[in-house]
This record gives sequence, structure tokens and C-alpha cells, in this order.
Amino acid sequence: MTLTIPGFDHIRLPGADGVELTAAVGGSGSPVVLLHGFPQTHLMWRHVAERLADGHTVICPDLRGYGASDKPTATDTAVYSKRTMAGDVVSLAAALGHERFALVGHDRGALVAFRAGLDHPETITHLGILDIVPTLDMWNVLHGVPAAVGYHLFLMAQPPGLPEAMIAGSADAFFGSFLDAWANNPTTMPEEVRAEYLSASAAAVTSIVADYRASADIDVTHDQADLDAGSQLAMPVTVIQQDWGAQLGYDAAAVWKAWAPDLDHRLTRAGHFMAEEAPDEIAAAIQDLLAR
Repeated sequence: MTLTIPGFDHIRLPGADGVELTAAVGGSGSPVVLLHGFPQTHLMWRHVAERLADGHTVICPDLRGYGASDKPTATDTAVYSKRTMAGDVVSLAAALGHERFALVGHDRGALVAFRAGLDHPETITHLGILDIVPTLDMWNVLHGVPAAVGYHLFLMAQPPGLPEAMIAGSADAFFGSFLDAWANNPTTMPEEVRAEYLSASAAAVTSIVADYRASADIDVTHDQADLDAGSQLAMPVTVIQQDWGAQLGYDAAAVWKAWAPDLDHRLTRAGHFMAEEAPDEIAAAIQDLLAR
């Protein structure tokens, strides 16, 4: 049985191009959409969603290719481009009657949120980003030995076939290694939640790889086109991340300032899975964002 957020409805909603997404929906008030990261599902938002639901309608979908959402075949990289996945988010919110909404994403979901902010500025009122830099910048800051922390990015960027076979052959070890390495406090992820993430990821190897492969191809093209055009995020933006700049040798706040003039950039002592490790901190930061 799929785990979901207690007290939330678990429903199917239309995304883009005939794809359907599964989402947990709860609370009432102005809408906030929360997008999960890798190797997780919407369940990662369970603590933050409950804190936000008192004053907001909170919508937590599984991204296409993840969890209980549809996993279309990647006939080309556009199927899992962040542009396409952003279209999913706009469509599912519209299906719930929300033409405008705040959007917060973590990890892969943050890349989708970033693209949604650029492609749909009339729809996204506020944008929250957890622990990434944009795709184009991500590739630009990965240099030398420190870049080994992102080895999976390079593995899943390879042509179809070998990455899928390698990962499927040791799925629990592969996905579990990130759950272990990226958490400052693994005890915040109960065994049943960890098992849910591992099961969902093992069932989605092909689509997860397709998501990552798009970020070494079409997503870079889209980001570069926006950079060349001088496009920026028009809405208030909050970025919360670990101090990756210090580790990889770049100015993370400056990277984000180039894209987001109205920026609140914060560093956290929590690990990568900050919504689970530090839900009070993350929920408070989202409330601060929504008040801007």
C-alpha cells in the first residue's frame, strides 16, 4: 500500500499530454504546490504539508515518472523535460480550480519549479527552491574531485540502456545510498518511509533515468535560451540550501541572484532532506515567502 500524508486526500489529476499524476491534497486557503525530489515521493512533504494546511490548500503530487504517477515512455528527452513536467503542475492545479498558486520544489522538483517560474510567470505567485542551482549552473559548477558528489548525474546522462541496467540490478543499494549519504540525521526518515522510497524508486528506474537524462540535454538548452534572452524569475523567490558554494567553490547566492532579482537566499544546517529533518524551519521559510 502506498504511503501518503495523513489526513490528506489521495487523488488522480490530469497533467500534460494525457499523463495523469497522483497527488495528496489537504487544507484550505490560498494554494501551495509542493514538489518532491530524488529518490522520494510526495511523502517527503508530510511534516511541512501538515504545518501549512491550517491556512493553505496544500497540493503534493508525485512527479511524472515517480511514485504513483504515470510513467510515460521517453520517446525523446522532451517527455521528461522540466518544461513538460512544469506543464503537468500547471495542469493539475488548474484541474483543482487554481489558476494561480505558490510553488515550492526540492531537488528534482525544484528544477521543475524553476522552469515553471520562467515559463508560467502569470501563474506562479511565489517560488521556493530547496537545495539546487538551475540545471545550466549545476553543470557549470561541477569540476574536479568535488564533483564526485554528483556522480549519479553523469551516470544517468549516458545513452539509454546501460544506466538503466546497472541501476535496476542493484536498485535498493543505489537509491538507498543517497538516502544514507545525504541525510544529516537518518533517524528522521522512519523505516517504513525509507521502504516506501526504495520500493517506488525501484519501480521507476527507467523514468527516473529519463528525468535525469533530460537534464543533460533539453533542459540545458532551455536554460541557455532563457539566459541568452535575459529572462528572470518575476515573482518573489526563496532559496534554501546547504553550503554547496563553499564545498564546490562558487557563490551560490550570486548564481541565484542572476535569475531571481527578488531573492531571499538562506543556508541551512540541515541535510539535503531538509523538509524531513527540519520541517519547522522549512515551513516557516515558506510562510515567510508567502507573506512577501
